[in-house]
Amino acid sequence: MMRPLTLFCVPILLLAATDPAWQTKPIAEWSQEDSVQVLNDSPWAKKVTPKVLKAPDSVRGGNIAQLGGMGIGMPGMGGMGGGMGRHGGARPQTSDTSSSTAASSSTPPSLTIRWESALPLQAAELKSRNVNAPSMDEDHYAVAVYGVPSHAVNMDSAGLNEQLKGQASLKRTGKKDINPSSVEVIPRDDGTLIVYFFSRSKEITKQDKEVDFSAQIGRFLLSVPFETSQMTYQGKLEL
Repeated sequence: MMRPLTLFCVPILLLAATDPAWQTKPIAEWSQEDSVQVLNDSPWAKKVTPKVLKAPDSVRGGNIAQLGGMGIGMPGMGGMGGGMGRHGGARPQTSDTSSSTAASSSTPPSLTIRWESALPLQAAELKSRNVNAPSMDEDHYAVAVYGVPSHAVNMDSAGLNEQLKGQASLKRTGKKDINPSSVEVIPRDDGTLIVYFFSRSKEITKQDKEVDFSAQIGRFLLSVPFETSQMTYQGKLEL
């Protein structure tokens, strides 16, 4: 006995109903809600919790505060952090401060990772009137990490940008990694923003299927997959 055709149509209708509204509308017709969704929950934007590297035995416990949460700048593990003065002297800290800093340093934050150079991302920031959005150029892919805690990086480190650059890449199966050509570190009230720029001379296509953004920021390790099949808008791959 043949089943009614309507039974086979239901799954298709349900799948269509789950498509986000912004996918089916021109950018000019996006609402504020559409823009917020693109910026926070879309193929170009993901919220992640990084893995945290263990601190060496010598700086565990209360002593971790004296290294500012093991921020970037210290060879191998990221840097001499905010607990060190500009001239190398350790700032005195109370036991209460040490305990508080150690706790905050060991708790991984929730970070937002955005493929910042993608047209939908740029459009959503413009629609949202985000005047603090990082500047882009046509020659680079850009991946931005939002909400990095201040204790994770040492803004006074002269080699901060170079160290961050050397600890990040875009990975594709069967191809060489794409290393960043530059990194920009931007202090903000809601946490440090780090933007990684990758040359478009090494083209990423739909055939790559998945591109993993990998980075180390102090003791935080990130590995974030982006699926190229989903990073399309009105049929075009947008990176």
